[in-house]
Amino acid sequence: MAKKRPQTKAKPQPTDGEIPVVGAREPCPCGSGRRYKACHGRAAAHAATELVQRPFEGLSGECDWVALRELVPAATAALTLKDGLPEGVPSVTLATVLPMAWPALRRDDGSVLLGLQNDTASGDISRDLADTLLRALEAEPGTPVQGRRAPADAPRLQDLLDAEAAFEPVVHSGFEFWVPDAENAAPEVAASLERANAAAIPTVKLAGVDAAYWCETAEKNHLRWVMPHPEEQLLDALARLHAVGRSGLGEGTRLVGSFRAHGLTVPVWDLPSGVTAADVEKPAAEFAERLSAALAVREPLTPEERRARGGLTNRQVTLS
Repeated sequence: MAKKRPQTKAKPQPTDGEIPVVGAREPCPCGSGRRYKACHGRAAAHAATELVQRPFEGLSGECDWVALRELVPAATAALTLKDGLPEGVPSVTLATVLPMAWPALRRDDGSVLLGLQNDTASGDISRDLADTLLRALEAEPGTPVQGRRAPADAPRLQDLLDAEAAFEPVVHSGFEFWVPDAENAAPEVAASLERANAAAIPTVKLAGVDAAYWCETAEKNHLRWVMPHPEEQLLDALARLHAVGRSGLGEGTRLVGSFRAHGLTVPVWDLPSGVTAADVEKPAAEFAERLSAALAVREPLTPEERRARGGLTNRQVTLS
């Protein structure tokens, strides 16, 4: 008679929410021996198709959240939690990027940095960021927090953050905010800091209007302005101004089109290389007044305005 095989106790399997996100061809972290894409990556891929079009809707400063996610290289913003800061956490700060692309970092002093521009595992950036934030609040001081796919029933940022608190981004010229003492940073952090600073495009947030960001490139400068208005209404208003030559921001400037990002529309202007952020403060404020008047018009577009709208729409792209 054949011998019975000794029975071994099955190892407890981690839940989906505990499985970190890895490359599609890498072994699944659950230990199944299969590639991630053929194991827990299947659920992650399905979740990614369930896209939340406006993940930052309902947060204070939605337009600036979009700008920091898509446009601004180096910026931070203090975050206010609905239930206050946990004991031992002196502050929570949103950052565009963190060293080594960490999703979050619990600093030695207990403060938390939350990275915004990281890849996320699901179609709801807000849920993924909230999950990362909650884990950062409980992490040991001095440790980074790795990414993972948030559980489907996990809270979103809208559940954690105080919607009444002001969201006030601070744009930096570099990434020295990563560490209290950049000169004595660990070698891998110092190398990451050097690479990030070399790639950063000089960017300035305009003071006179909301969510408008000037940036400097080698050939020309640009103004990229995240706007909260419904897309069709905004494009009609821009077309009305463009058709009568009032869509610019001063001599040599030109409205060249727009792109969509996280459910909002972002008009873009080309500026001569000598035009600084300070130079466009007044023209941008004046344009905001013209746009407000154009948004209030309800008559159908004229043939000239329809042609202008067509030109703007043909140059529109979707980032996310």
